[in-house]
Amino acid sequence: MKNKLFLSGILILSLVIAAAGCVGQGTEKKIVIGTMPYNEEYILGHMISLLLEDAGYKTEVKEGLGGTLINYEALKRGQINVFVGYTGAFYNTVLKLPALDNWDPNVVYSEVEKGLRDQEGITVVTKLGFKNNYAISVPRAWAEERNLTKVSELESYAPSMVLGTDIEYPTAPDGLPTFEKAYGFKFKDVKSMEPTLVYEAINNNLVDVITGYTTDKRGELFDLVVLEDDKGGLLPYDAIIITTTSFAKDEAVISVLKKLEGRIDDKAMADMNYQYDIEKKESRDIARAFLISQGLIKN
Repeated sequence: MKNKLFLSGILILSLVIAAAGCVGQGTEKKIVIGTMPYNEEYILGHMISLLLEDAGYKTEVKEGLGGTLINYEALKRGQINVFVGYTGAFYNTVLKLPALDNWDPNVVYSEVEKGLRDQEGITVVTKLGFKNNYAISVPRAWAEERNLTKVSELESYAPSMVLGTDIEYPTAPDGLPTFEKAYGFKFKDVKSMEPTLVYEAINNNLVDVITGYTTDKRGELFDLVVLEDDKGGLLPYDAIIITTTSFAKDEAVISVLKKLEGRIDDKAMADMNYQYDIEKKESRDIARAFLISQGLIKN
């Protein structure tokens, strides 16, 4: 799913750039925030917007411009000023760095921060605190019967298990090949499908284990449990705010954005995604409620 989002819309980039409009300069400038086309991106885009507006800035949220590359190119061209992306995406898709034997999130973040700054003129403003990682999930009852909490503990069961995953994961450099190298075992079979179908597949016993996402609450709806990635076989997707190095010189704006540093953990983001996906709340309302609960904006 992630790779689809990164690459989708490349052919319409020129249209996006043309439609994005000019970003003003000076004290009355409008700060434009770009987002990718899914739940948490909408929420985070509006969260940044509300935080900046509370500090007196004018903002505009460009919802669903496209994947990582579309937003990234729009950022470099000055058509948007701020974007929330993910370290794994920048590591693989933008910087095209080599796969690691162990996906240490601190190493990945360090390489991304340095690479974006030195090669691209892009500044990482801050980490938000959560990761939208791939997550190895199994039925809770099955795991509890066997006292399993870690991915490595699947080794003796894997030869008889079928993995359900998205279309890209089996062959992606950061996907199944790296996972198998890190853990030293393979599943009996792998079934690829649209990512929204993996939960139904495991619920209907068509697969035994799936790759979900750490901020997706649907696993709870199907009573699944996420196993700990104890050997670092899954590429980390830390959520980060990025901007251009030139825009980052505006210390007042950056100080506002940094208020979100470490504020959102995996559970908080998953809860907000649940409100959007299941409870059908508006992304801006979800963002506002969170900021108020954190004391970051006035009621």
